Amino acid sequence: MNYTFISGATGGIGKAFTFSSAKRGENLFLTGRSENKLLALKTQILEKHPNIQIEYFACDLTKEDSRKEMVEYIDKKGITFSKILLVAGVDTQMAFLDYTEEKVLFQIRVNAESTISLTHALLNRRAEKTELLSISSMSGVSPMPYFALYSATKAMLTNFFTALHYELKDKGVKVTVVLPGGVPTREDIIEDIKGQGLWGKLSSKSPEFVAEKSLKALSKNKLQYIPGGFNKFLNFIMKLAPKRLKLRFIARRWKKIKKDAF
Repeated sequence: MNYTFISGATGGIGKAFTFSSAKRGENLFLTGRSENKLLALKTQILEKHPNIQIEYFACDLTKEDSRKEMVEYIDKKGITFSKILLVAGVDTQMAFLDYTEEKVLFQIRVNAESTISLTHALLNRRAEKTELLSISSMSGVSPMPYFALYSATKAMLTNFFTALHYELKDKGVKVTVVLPGGVPTREDIIEDIKGQGLWGKLSSKSPEFVAEKSLKALSKNKLQYIPGGFNKFLNFIMKLAPKRLKLRFIARRWKKIKKDAF
């Protein structure tokens, strides 16, 4: 049976993708860190959409063994995927030297290692026609002092899935990478967006907006999708601006911001 896979399903953006997919009548395979949250989410979805099938597996994406156990469960159930939505991510934000070694590895493993690992595993368990979407970020458009590690991992995802779009276009696989700006999902993010003033307000889009528009972009097999007109304009400006000017501006703006919700 074909399913839609969603990582980070219990988070703000992941939950929006989950409900958008359920509304489309798609069977769901959900993963996140908390089994209790996954069960609660499954119950909540089935109350509104009782005719779909939902599987879930609590997985620590930073651990290879945990990912392997999830893939073994998928094989045991005989599940294939007609849609793969890779939403899980870690947005820790601070000066690099303020990280602990544990936090460095945690962010790299979630944003980079697990996303690429799951992509490989799930594409090898795909349906005849498959759609693949990954959440990157506008933060990956330019190197970002004081947000350097997050920015670097998101730039990697943008480059990887952009390349994969062309590799898989003749294999029945649509690939779209999404670059959102601010998405108000947690209290710390909401406060961060407010602290950016008009800039943050214009850049911010709700999780529901991001999910719905991104899924439409994926159905059209768009190479990249940037939610919101202001973010598209910002992306254009970032391409034109001299690198040193961009880096100085970003450094001044982000130097005093520190965020770690994980």
